[in-house]
Amino acid sequence: MERRTSAVPVAGDRRRHPAPAHLRFFHGPMDCGKSTLALQVDHNQARQGRRGLLLTQGDRSAQPRISSRVGLCREAVEVDAGTDLRLLVRSSWAAGERVDYLIVDEAQFLTAGQVDQLAELVDESHVDVYAFGLTTDFRTRLFPGTQRLLEVADDVQRVQVEVLCWCGLPGLLNARVVDGSMVREGATVVVADTAPTPAPGEPSADADVHYQVLCRRHHVLGQLGPAAAGPGQLALP
Repeated sequence: MERRTSAVPVAGDRRRHPAPAHLRFFHGPMDCGKSTLALQVDHNQARQGRRGLLLTQGDRSAQPRISSRVGLCREAVEVDAGTDLRLLVRSSWAAGERVDYLIVDEAQFLTAGQVDQLAELVDESHVDVYAFGLTTDFRTRLFPGTQRLLEVADDVQRVQVEVLCWCGLPGLLNARVVDGSMVREGATVVVADTAPTPAPGEPSADADVHYQVLCRRHHVLGQLGPAAAGPGQLALP
């Protein structure tokens, strides 16, 4: 879906109106190439002489950067739930830096209010926004940021790089695995191997935490595969 808006000049108005900007959201499960695509979009925009600002939150590297599993990496600005994205862009402008577009990785972690700030930057300041994030959490529920982006984005696209479940079917859902067992309860956000101090509801600091992409059937059954069955998991032939 796509919504296009443009300023309509009044009669006799010879001023040039800026081209309409867009809020585009790319989403999918883990390992589908969202961060790789984010860096590719930034590369393509920069080649046209545009200046962008890269934002992230909770990157897998635990550093202020956008990094992909294929080895690509760019420095980025780390944001959190208290960051006003409008002020971030305006501060860059005040420092004499152009910001023609934003690349927002890990957009599922944005608050609904921050997504509305992105929409305001698009509509009022003509800044293009490219957001990339997970569709659902380990409980198969939409992240708040994802939900709001699905509601207000001009263009929503599912990343087309196919991710496979261990059984060979398309992987659609993210499973949280703690010490070899799939869990269905706990804090929504646990970045595996990066959180130094666990919050209430999170696994202990010495727990083995990782995520695995499963098809819908095996997510429902809690089956992680023949070689991955841990305590409480079904043993498969």
